[in-house]
Amino acid sequence: MAKICIHVFVSGKVQRVAFRHSTRKTALALGLTGWAKNLPDGRVEIMLCGEEDKVHNALKWLHKGPALAKVTGVESSIEDWFNYSRFAVS
Repeated sequence: MAKICIHVFVSGKVQRVAFRHSTRKTALALGLTGWAKNLPDGRVEIMLCGEEDKVHNALKWLHKGPALAKVTGVESSIEDWFNYSRFAVS
C-alpha cells in the first residue's frame, strides 16, 4: 500500500471541543503520524501521514469530528510523503 500525507484545514466549531486530541487518538488507532494545531482564525490545521487507505479513513472522520464539534468545512490536499516519528498536538 502506498504511503501518503494529507494536509487538512477543518473549520466550524472545532476549537475547545477536544478536536485535536480526538484527531490524535483516531490517527494513532490507524497507525498514522503527523500533527494537529489550532489556528488563530478558529480552524484546526492537520497533517496526516501513513498508508493511503488509513489516511482516507481519518480524513472521513475529520468531516464529523468528536461529539461536541460542528464541522462546517474540510479542505485537504495531498502532500509529499514525510516520515513523522509520531502524531503531535500543539
